[in-house]
Amino acid sequence: MSEASGNRLDSVKWLLVVAIVAAGVYGNVYFANESLLYRVIALLALAGVALAVAITTERGASAWSMVKGARTEIRKVIWPTRQETVQTTMIVLVFVVICGLFFWALDSILGWLASLLIG
Repeated sequence: MSEASGNRLDSVKWLLVVAIVAAGVYGNVYFANESLLYRVIALLALAGVALAVAITTERGASAWSMVKGARTEIRKVIWPTRQETVQTTMIVLVFVVICGLFFWALDSILGWLASLLIG
């Protein structure tokens, strides 16, 4: 298949995705009196179909590949232990209190100096 016909087919697929999403939005409004559960199930089904069609395009396949790569990279992350998280949180809280006291003192001193100058 040539590049031009592949791009044209991708354009048709993206139009189909947009049509499916638009149908879901319209159907959600049209069937507003129906149960919310049924509408959510229908919207999830339409979203799944739209996603399945989108993945078959060149950009969709590229995006799906990126999502799979990101998922692999997240698995490689070394998450901090509970103790490290608590220690880091305490350091941040102490630093915030120290900065708050410093800026409160600075504001008080500058306010006192300004009141002396103004009278």
